[in-house]
Amino acid sequence: MPSALIAEDEPLLAAALQHELQQAWPTLDIVASVGDGLSAVREALRLTPEVLFLDIRMPGQSGLEAAVELADAWPADAPFPVLVFVTAYDQYAVQAFEAQAVDYLLKPVQPERLRKTVARLQQALQLRGAPAAPPALEQALAQLRQLVQVPGLAPAQPSASAPLTVIQASRGNQILMVPLEEVLYFEAADKYVRVLTARQEYLIRTPLKELQPRLDPAVFWQVHRGTLVRASAIASTWRDEAGRLQLQLRERPERLAVSRLYAPLFKAM
Repeated sequence: MPSALIAEDEPLLAAALQHELQQAWPTLDIVASVGDGLSAVREALRLTPEVLFLDIRMPGQSGLEAAVELADAWPADAPFPVLVFVTAYDQYAVQAFEAQAVDYLLKPVQPERLRKTVARLQQALQLRGAPAAPPALEQALAQLRQLVQVPGLAPAQPSASAPLTVIQASRGNQILMVPLEEVLYFEAADKYVRVLTARQEYLIRTPLKELQPRLDPAVFWQVHRGTLVRASAIASTWRDEAGRLQLQLRERPERLAVSRLYAPLFKAM
């Protein structure tokens, strides 16, 4: 019996989707229904369902962000779920889903459209065992890499201000001016962002999502959901025993993890 998880922050819509799924796919086991992206990640990793229905807009973490985090944390011995995004977006976003062969449902969910989605999901699950079938995780990663670039699908970011030249970090009653050219990487940590230079560490409260639009993407590469690294500061990369990519910087002793989503950045020329 296949299993599914629903992530939808509007209880009435979540109940309606679950009811319609019971009608269209009686053998589908809805193992959990959650109301935010963080819970979706936690419960999906715990229950490893075959199908995920993810609302795009949810508090704390969007459905797309949740899918990206799951792709990075998914256990190697379990097939990655088939993704269905539930969206109220316009036709432009719908075209983006179609271009990446990712199924979607428009709100409010219509029974006839849901039946088509169910047929596609059943076919996708049947094809997983075929000899020529691409690995589910690699296929999902390729789709997600394209979707995170679509305007409007990724979480809304503040409009870009003037490019940063210095980072203003507080220390006691001082405001320290850290030249951007000295910064090797930024790392999100709880309510702060760590700013690392070759010899110092600073904490700032500006979220990484607000900093990123003001940084040159050719200079600072995103290598993880919460990490931006100066490309010229990277000395080498290698894979650990679990097959995860790691970075070694030139002037820092720590190693930085690279998520599966951003691993294609590191290829020999």
